[in-house]
Amino acid sequence: MSNPNDMTKVMRLLQFTDSQFPIGTFSFSNGLETASFEGIVKDAKSLESFARSQSHQAAFSDGVAAIHAYRAYKSGNHEKCKEIDKYLYAFKMNDEARLMGVRMGKKLAELGVRLYADPFVKEWLDAINKGETPGMYPIAQGIMFALAGVSEKDLFCSHQYGVINMVLGAALRCVKVSHYDTQQILETLSDDIESLYEKASSMELKDMNAFYPELDILASLHEKGNMRMFMN
Repeated sequence: MSNPNDMTKVMRLLQFTDSQFPIGTFSFSNGLETASFEGIVKDAKSLESFARSQSHQAAFSDGVAAIHAYRAYKSGNHEKCKEIDKYLYAFKMNDEARLMGVRMGKKLAELGVRLYADPFVKEWLDAINKGETPGMYPIAQGIMFALAGVSEKDLFCSHQYGVINMVLGAALRCVKVSHYDTQQILETLSDDIESLYEKASSMELKDMNAFYPELDILASLHEKGNMRMFMN
C-alpha cells in the first residue's frame, strides 16, 4: 500500500471517527442508561462528570492497549497483537465491556479486510474467527490506524473522541440534556486529551489501570436491569 498524503490521512481519520462508521457504537451506552435510570446522571453537570470518568478510565486501559497494538502492527508482530488482545480482555471487569469490545472489534476487522488488501488484517480476522484471540476493539483500532498511515497520537485522539461521543450520543436519548449541552461537554473534555495521551503513551501493559468502580457497578446492573434501550 502506498504511503498516504496528509489530506488522505485526515480523511481516513474522519472516516474512522464518524459516528456512522458501521461498527455498532450506537448500540451501547457505556453504563449511562443505568446511571440515568438510577438518577445518578440527570443533567448536564452530572453528565460531564460521568463522561470525564469514562474518558479517563478508557484512556489508561483501552487507550494504552490501542497504542501498543499500533506499535505491534508497525513492527509486523502479529503474536504481540494477540498478547495485547488477551490481556485487555482479561482486564475488563464486567461482561458488558467484554461484549462491546469483541463485537465492535470483529466488525472493524471485517471492515478492514474489505477496505485494505493487507495480509496482517486478514490474518487478524482469521485468528478471531478461529477463536485464537478475542478480537477486542482497541486492538483492531491500533491495527487499522497504523495501516491507514494515521499517527499514533491521532489514533488516541480518535479513540477518546469515540468514548466520549458514545456517552454523549446515548445521553441525548435518556438524559434531559440538549445538543448544546453535549457539545459544550465535548469541548470541555477535549482539553484533557493531550495530557492523557502523554501519560498513556508511556505506559506498559502492566501499568494499565481503570479504577472507577462505580462505572463497573453500573455496567453490571445494566446486565440484569429492566431498561433495554441499549445492548447488554
